[in-house]
Parts: sequence; structure tokens; C-alpha cells
Amino acid sequence: MAMARAFIVSLVSGLLAACSGQFWANALTPRWGYDRHADIGYADGTRQRLDVYVPDTRATGAPVVVFFYGGSWQSGDKDGYRFVGQALASRGFIAVLPDYRLYPPARFPAFVEDGARAVAWARDHAADYGGDPDHLFVAGHSAGAHIAAMLAADRRYLAAAGASADDLAGLVGMAGPYDFLPIEDPVLQAIFAPRAAWARTQPIHFVTGEAPPMLLMHGGADRTVAPENSRNMASRVNDRGGEARLKIYPETTHVGLIAPLAAPLRLAGDQLDDIADFVTKVVSDRSR
Repeated sequence: MAMARAFIVSLVSGLLAACSGQFWANALTPRWGYDRHADIGYADGTRQRLDVYVPDTRATGAPVVVFFYGGSWQSGDKDGYRFVGQALASRGFIAVLPDYRLYPPARFPAFVEDGARAVAWARDHAADYGGDPDHLFVAGHSAGAHIAAMLAADRRYLAAAGASADDLAGLVGMAGPYDFLPIEDPVLQAIFAPRAAWARTQPIHFVTGEAPPMLLMHGGADRTVAPENSRNMASRVNDRGGEARLKIYPETTHVGLIAPLAAPLRLAGDQLDDIADFVTKVVSDRSR
């Protein structure tokens, strides 16, 4: 069983690393079991729109998960992540998938500011879709995990959007870059300029004991974002009195970490179960 799963992980990682893989992940995503409310504006820009996935199985009080996709802060589109929306909805969660401004021309912190606006919108409109604003989670993969972590760790962004970091019940980070100084790639240097202010671009820089509970997931074979990012972040959070659970998935690559959220690929890993278990436990703990 372990060897078969490893083979599937390797196969789907290669497939999803290509655009065609993402196409097929979405093409094979079920269109039933949820309603998708598409292209809702959370601000005025063309990139400031979101989709909401509402499960058929829950009428009121569902946890709300705002998921930010990755793409090195330079690419990506919410339409390419329908498989994530369906995955979360299949577990009874309201899934909110925003687009956000990208480089070029946008630079840090524009995409984090957009993330904050999307979260504020989700809090204000959760009940309209059967969600519970008291059970509001942020999540993301790769660059999207960076955005989610910045919102949880640096309280200024949500405050500026008219919300609060205290509104967050938890954070799910998948292969996130939380501690990636020095920045060596010239394009990333431009995105996060100026160099003198690099520290403020790092989620780990803002960690205190006030952040919500975190599930930090990383592939042990990730060569795009080093697993040390999640290890260091978890250690810092726990050392400062917060709560961070770290899970490393051996032999799993950067793309392979998110691949098993796609319906046809869920035998490749336990990622969706781990996310659902984390959200459910946090909700249960907060309801006591």
C-alpha cells in the first residue's frame, strides 16, 4: 500500500506540475454536491474577485476557509483551483477562493492587502452562505500560504481592512515560505523590494503567542520551498506560546502536497483528511 501510494504521489506530482495536470484535476472535479457562486467582488479591481463554494450538506453554521493559491506571487487564477473548492466543500466547509493582484505590476504588500480585504469580506458575508464567522480559517499553498500566514501573524493587515486577526480561528499552511531570507532570486527581490525592509516580508518575523492555531504541512521532497520554512515557523510559534502542528509528508514534492486535494487523486495522500481533522478540532475546542 505504501509503495502504491508513493507511486501515485510521484505520478500526480509530475502531472500537476504542468498546466495540463491542473486542467485535468479541474476537469475531473465533480460538479455536484455544492453550489459555486463565482466572480464576486470584494474590492473594485479586476483581480479583486472571489468564488464561494457552498456544500449541499450544511445549511448553517459551517466553518469558512479562505484559501489562497500559489504561483510565486506572479501567476495563478481562482478558476484553476476549483478542485480545492470542491475538496473543502465535500467536508462541509464553506470555501472562499480569492484572486489577488500579482507581479507585475503589484509588489509586496499589495497581495497581502488583497488577502486581508477578502478575509474581511468572508467574515462579513459568511452567514449569507450558511457559514459561521466565528469559525473563520485562512489557508493557502506556496505563495498563498505566505499570504495566509502574514494575515495571521502581522495584525496590521486585517486591521487596515476593517477586520481583526482575532477573527481568525486557525491557519492551514501548505508548503509555505515563511522564513526565506536572504532573497536571492532577482524577480523575488523586485517583488519584495526594498532590501532594507525584507524583514517585514517574512511571516516568522511577526510571530507572537497571539496567532491562531496553525497546521503547517510540507513535503519532505520539496525543492521549491524548503521544508525548513515550516519547521522554523512551527518552532517559533510554539516557543512563543502559540500552537502550531507540523506535518512533513515524506517523499512528497511541492506540487505533490496539494495534488491529493483533487477528487481523482485523493488516494495519493491524507492531506484533505488532515485539514478536515484540524478544522473540526479547532471548531470543537472553540465551542466548549
